[in-house]
Amino acid sequence: QAGRETGREKGNIYDLAFKPDGMQLILAAGNRLLVYDTSDGTLLQPLKGHKDTVYCVAYAKDGKRFASGSADKSVIIWTSKLEGILKYTHNDSIQCVSYNPVTHQLASCSSSDVGLWSPEQKSVSKHKSSSKITCCSWTNDGQYLALGMFNGIISIRNKNGDEKVKIERPGGSLSPIWSICWNPSREEHNDILAVADWGQKLSFYQLSGKQIGKDRSLNFDPCCLSYFTKGEYILLGGSDKQVSLFTKDGVRLGTVGEQNSWVWTCKVKPDSNYVVVGCQDGTISFYQLIFSTVHGLYKDRYAYRDSMTDVIVQHLITEQKVRIKCKELVKKIAIYKNRLAIQLPEKILIYELYSDDSSDMHYRVKEKIVKKFECNLLVVCADHIILCQEKRLQCLSFSGVKEREWQMESLIRYIKVIGGPPGREGLLVGLKNGQILKIFVDNLFAIVLLKQATAVRCLDMSASRNKLAVVDENDTCLVYDIHTKELLFQVKSQRSAPMYQYLDRKMFKEAYQIACLGVTDTDWRELAMEALEGLEFETAKKAFTRVQDLRYLELINSIEERKKRGETNNDLFLADVFSYQGKFHEAAKLYKRSGHENLALDMYTDLRMFEYAKDFLGSGDPKETKMLITKQADWARNINEPKAAVEMYISAGEHVKAIEISGDHGWVDTLIDIARKLDKAEREPLLMCAYYFKKLDNPGYAAETYLKIGDLKSLVQLHVETQRWDEAFALGEKHPEFKDDIYVPYAQWLAENDRFEEAQKAFHKAGRQREAVRVLEQLTHNAVVESRFNDAAYYYWMLSMQCLDIAQDPAQKDVMLDKFRHFQHLAELYHGYHAIQRYTEEPFSFHLPETLFNISRFLLHSLTKDTPLGISKVNTLFTLAKQSKALGAYKLARHAYDKLQGLQIPARFQKSIELGSLTIRSKPFHDSEELVPLCYRCSTNNPLLNNLGNVCINCRQPFVFSASSYEVLHLVEFYLEEGITDEEAVSLIDLEAPRHKRENKWQEITSNNSQTLRLDETVDSMGDDDPFTAKLSFEQGGSEFVPVVVNRSVLRSMSRRDVLIKRWPPPLQWQYFRSLLPDASITMCPSCFQMFHSEDYELLVLQHTCCPYCRRRIDDPSP
Repeated sequence: QAGRETGREKGNIYDLAFKPDGMQLILAAGNRLLVYDTSDGTLLQPLKGHKDTVYCVAYAKDGKRFASGSADKSVIIWTSKLEGILKYTHNDSIQCVSYNPVTHQLASCSSSDVGLWSPEQKSVSKHKSSSKITCCSWTNDGQYLALGMFNGIISIRNKNGDEKVKIERPGGSLSPIWSICWNPSREEHNDILAVADWGQKLSFYQLSGKQIGKDRSLNFDPCCLSYFTKGEYILLGGSDKQVSLFTKDGVRLGTVGEQNSWVWTCKVKPDSNYVVVGCQDGTISFYQLIFSTVHGLYKDRYAYRDSMTDVIVQHLITEQKVRIKCKELVKKIAIYKNRLAIQLPEKILIYELYSDDSSDMHYRVKEKIVKKFECNLLVVCADHIILCQEKRLQCLSFSGVKEREWQMESLIRYIKVIGGPPGREGLLVGLKNGQILKIFVDNLFAIVLLKQATAVRCLDMSASRNKLAVVDENDTCLVYDIHTKELLFQVKSQRSAPMYQYLDRKMFKEAYQIACLGVTDTDWRELAMEALEGLEFETAKKAFTRVQDLRYLELINSIEERKKRGETNNDLFLADVFSYQGKFHEAAKLYKRSGHENLALDMYTDLRMFEYAKDFLGSGDPKETKMLITKQADWARNINEPKAAVEMYISAGEHVKAIEISGDHGWVDTLIDIARKLDKAEREPLLMCAYYFKKLDNPGYAAETYLKIGDLKSLVQLHVETQRWDEAFALGEKHPEFKDDIYVPYAQWLAENDRFEEAQKAFHKAGRQREAVRVLEQLTHNAVVESRFNDAAYYYWMLSMQCLDIAQDPAQKDVMLDKFRHFQHLAELYHGYHAIQRYTEEPFSFHLPETLFNISRFLLHSLTKDTPLGISKVNTLFTLAKQSKALGAYKLARHAYDKLQGLQIPARFQKSIELGSLTIRSKPFHDSEELVPLCYRCSTNNPLLNNLGNVCINCRQPFVFSASSYEVLHLVEFYLEEGITDEEAVSLIDLEAPRHKRENKWQEITSNNSQTLRLDETVDSMGDDDPFTAKLSFEQGGSEFVPVVVNRSVLRSMSRRDVLIKRWPPPLQWQYFRSLLPDASITMCPSCFQMFHSEDYELLVLQHTCCPYCRRRIDDPSP
């Protein structure tokens, strides 16, 4: 406590009241009212209106009027300009008056009744009282009025004067109530009524009448009780001739000021620590209370006093706090390692931590020293406490026994523990005369470290124990070297304390003048903020300019502009200021008070404080709430908090956005939850869900979603895209309209996977034969372009078979049969050319020279008209030339080289061909007779190069080639006589009727497993007896081909093993071939009907496990 001004007036000072802004003080002195200016204590005006002693005075919360009550039974209402405007009377002297803080209704109480008056009503409504009323007080919300009675009863009434609660106290009439007051704090959950009675007790009650805690004994008769503005402290005065300070819970903290007579009234100046006291002898005292900081710091633990009776220990790193309630005035605090010492008025408590954990915040009482100590400073060590009283230091054990004492030559100003082993810690001591000493707890002798000229205020030692920092009484920080005693450097601190004193009084201009003398940037900012909150824009602008804070300068400019436009709502300006400072809740309250709730909502949503915004809205408009959630979700999405955003969008009903985020992040579980909760009528969000399921490879969920909305077309499409053909076919069975959508993609998929037979069936099922042909044609073309001629041959064969299948349709028969023959021809060409291409392109030959020789001749004979894509005449002729030369067909080789001269030859063949052309001329001009091909029908030797192509030059019978070696096979094709069906022909051949034999012409030898026929030398050729051989004859020299036509008898004479039948499907006729050398076995593939020497075929099948031409697997039973 500091500072006291005293004055004296005539007569008893029974009551006093401050104007809510604190600028005026009204005193009830004798039969007058005295009005003072609180800033300088001058008497503004005495007010004379009462004829007898004035007992009570009260100011309205809005500061517009005040009321006084007197022993003359009258109440006078005055304006703030000190003019009396109304007077009314009671039947007895007026004991107390009080204004409702909300409605400004005035309650005036006499010895027998209560009067309620408000400016709106003309008359005063009065209510009888059973006892003399001594005091009254309104609740903060203005709903209830508490009355204190002389008979010890408290009556709580509503605004209309009806009694709602009656509190009968144990003391009864022996404890007359003399003063009551409701706690003005807005932070308390309940209304709390403080009651002081002449039973010398202080009690607290809830609005319901329930007592809080126990009665507190006072040991004097209280005459006045009042709270500080925020309800944190209570002032009590009375017969003990002093004013005492109590906590809000009734714990006595100390004396504010002692007087010479009873204290009848004491009040706190609004929003300050100034106290005014009025006494029976007319004395008025004006005190300023200064609450000093009681605290202690050790490393990362800071302990400080709170509410005068509590100690809060804060861990500065983890920000954890623990509150220790002492329920008495905390006088000193000391903290060191795991120890905490708290000095109370009658004892010292020593606490220790529960554990050695550096973050542990749980303290327990270790020792109590129940003894009253007078000390200036308190220090705690591991096993001792150190008390400092002026020049003397005392070391006490935790049991309170004094172990050691040191006497200094000057006043001790500062003491600090600098560590050491338990029981032997070192202390730094700073004296007023500038001396700095080091003391060990277990040593009586103090060591002088150094002495400086100025008094020590604070000091510390560096970790290395080499340097010492001292703050002196001039606020200068000096740093010394301990060993050399040399001053290393010093720093002058700023003088900003007077500025803060002016700020406390809201004297911004004076504070600015002090600041100009030199304060830190932090002080300038503090000044700027305080001035801004006080709406003193001129000072704030100057201060913000000093710290170059453009943001706040812009705010001030915008407020000044608004003022010029005629805006006068200070609440709105202050709300903007608070929102800039980050005091958002205060800003919201002010926005609401000024009727701009929308600005508060905008502020909260812009700051992403959605929970506060929802609390602010309360149970308001659901549309607003939905909009808030959507905004919150948008923000969560922007700051990359998608999970939170999805949940918010769902709760706001924004399913499309929730689905988008979930889909983009691949959260399938969230998507299916949304899809299952959605109604099937909500097609758009459900379709989006299905789209994401497909994208995220979850066809099962996609199918479930499509089924929910009944979108069968999309479901079919899904099955097709994911190649779930079984489900697609099942759906196609139930809904035939989707057949095309299923089978066409299925067939294309099969074709792409080289499953052409199945693809063809699928296209057929979908009725798309042309499509099947088109796909295969494309594949074939690709194979040719990529020089995969064996694949091209296979595809062309496939194509031809598909054309044959389509040809069953009479309308397409002719076209398709032409295509069939064309594709069959191409398949044969590409099959042969594959060997040529490998021979010319690859370093090693895979075929025998005879095979390459036969293939190149076969190709040249077949390429009489157009050359198909990919087949090179140069390659064919080059192969022919090389192989002819190797096999001795020199004439043919020369012919091939001559032909090559007329063609464009690739550079890589150029030299080889030129050399070959020259060297061939050294060879004879004829061909080896071994190579000459024989016609098995007419036994004619054919030239190696035949102008007619692959037919006999004599009988025009087409040659039948082996599909592997391309030799001419000993087969002759024959045709059936008209009227003979294929089935009948086969049955006739199967009969194998015996032939008529001439005597002694044949010898027949039969063994177990074979039958041998030996022809005698005397017998004529076999042909004379064979009806088929007779049919082979034809008219010599004819240019027309005469086919071999056989009748039933000829068929009957044939052996089944000598006949090969190509059993073409309709509309083609079957083809019949007779082997003229039955002993040389020929095999025909049952699928493609290509002929092979049996030995070649078996070898090829072993190599490829399938037919080399049509790729029919050997284990495939179907032809």
